[in-house]
Amino acid sequence: MAEQQNLKMPAHVAIILDGNGRWAKSKGMPRNYGHVQGAKTVETICEEAYKMGISYLTVYAFSTENWNRPKDEVDALMKLLRNYLKTCLTTAKKNRMCVRIIGDKSRLDPDIQRRIEELEESTRENDGLHFQIALNYGGRDEIRRACQKIAEKVKSGELDPESVTEEQIGNALDMRGIPDPDLLIRTCNEQRISNFLLWESAYTEFYFTPVAWPDFSKEELQKAVKAYNHRDRRYGRIEEE
Repeated sequence: MAEQQNLKMPAHVAIILDGNGRWAKSKGMPRNYGHVQGAKTVETICEEAYKMGISYLTVYAFSTENWNRPKDEVDALMKLLRNYLKTCLTTAKKNRMCVRIIGDKSRLDPDIQRRIEELEESTRENDGLHFQIALNYGGRDEIRRACQKIAEKVKSGELDPESVTEEQIGNALDMRGIPDPDLLIRTCNEQRISNFLLWESAYTEFYFTPVAWPDFSKEELQKAVKAYNHRDRRYGRIEEE
């Protein structure tokens, strides 16, 4: 505990939840079993992150590319998502968690969209952990949609193309109003960002672990934060004070 108190906590941690299927296969179980266990790990890490002093947590739950998976797996993931949104609503009320869903929600089934709206509206004023879930999300798609919003303003004469700033682009993104992640964790030993938070992770520190997501624990999160503390944080070669 004393060691944790001496650590500087990243304000915002993002996580690519990888390895659910491989973890299940290693135990002789179907891939969907891994996804169910992975959802339970999300709940645990939300609670532990907030206890550690992390203010923002963003998880990559379902990418725009995940639609290419076998239909039965996608259907199972959507069923799991429906159940998780119910659970998340209860957890958020209990822990004062503020939840936002990022990504293109228009492709999700109408009942899922309604549950997302209910979850976001009912937790909007909560002052606990700010928890972002990326669903049908892709970094390139997020930037594309932001460009469309800006282009519409230019077309209507509301915005001069010469006056477009990075701040205006940021405000058109799904993650508007949320600080960029300080630390991005990817589990199961994959070392790429897979189209996740491309704009927001320009100065993010990366941490890769061989641990599969269902086995990711409070201790593993602490290891990641400890490694983050050993980094020399620089922005444009200017040391952070």
